[in-house]
Amino acid sequence: MLVVEADGNYLQPFETDDLDIYSGESYSVLLKTSQDPSQNYWISFGVRARKPQTPQALTLLNYKANSASKLPLSPPPVTPRWDDYAHSKAFTNKVKALDHKTIPKPPSTYHRRIILLNTQNKMDGYTKWSINNVSLSLPATPYLGSIRFGLKNGFDQTTPPENFTVPYDVMKPPRNPNTTTGNGVYMLGYYSTVDVILQNANVLAENVSETHPWHLHGHDFWVLGYGEGRFTEAEEKKFNMKNPPYRNTAVIFPYGWTALRFVADNPGVWAFHCHIEPHLHMGMGVVLAEGVQRVPKIPNEALSCGLTGKKFMTGNNF
Repeated sequence: MLVVEADGNYLQPFETDDLDIYSGESYSVLLKTSQDPSQNYWISFGVRARKPQTPQALTLLNYKANSASKLPLSPPPVTPRWDDYAHSKAFTNKVKALDHKTIPKPPSTYHRRIILLNTQNKMDGYTKWSINNVSLSLPATPYLGSIRFGLKNGFDQTTPPENFTVPYDVMKPPRNPNTTTGNGVYMLGYYSTVDVILQNANVLAENVSETHPWHLHGHDFWVLGYGEGRFTEAEEKKFNMKNPPYRNTAVIFPYGWTALRFVADNPGVWAFHCHIEPHLHMGMGVVLAEGVQRVPKIPNEALSCGLTGKKFMTGNNF
């Protein structure tokens, strides 16, 4: 397969026998149908980054007018092991932007850097995911209405933590497994350049760290780089400023970090979260906002619950 696009943006084409695809990601590939048209061929699908509970899935590639019930002569290809992270990282590191004629060049500097430590925690006996020890719990009132109309009771007005405590050891389970909930917002300067460092860590169990695909609503970002262990400013030497891919979903590997850069140029309130749906509901996400006052008229349907909903129900429309 010749990989040519990811998340809607062109890539430097590269060949591969298999694709590492995580929830929220998309790829376009070119496949030359140059084999014996009288035969059918296997396509296999395997689970990545989680121990599979089912065998790999199979389907057929078959040529026109060839019966789909005819099984291929060769055995099905075996997908890479679910925990072959070296294989996954090798694929991910091949993903580069095509050129700056089709994809904008990243700004050379940033205005603000937010470091997000991803941990697994406990609260009231339940397993939660937390970012800088805050597990996201969405409020009843839509953020867009709360911010636009100055409803300070609509969500926590405290800015969420922009970093984590210095002595934290990402290679070991958290010393204090407890967490708190919150729903504060990272208020970004309109048209500012923002760096986000996604930092992975050990979960509650010993010697376990998981892979997470993070997806940003409302923006594309440049994936500047990946690294092992804990991120430090010295790691900036590893950033790819020449041809970083321009995407909306990026993966963080076990015990590693991923560096992203984007321009806050889309007025609104945007979710940034793990695209594994249960992880989002368990708190693995944050909320970003920029230029909310520049948003045109907000549809009533977007304000019909919480504090803004009460305003509408009493006839006191904004």
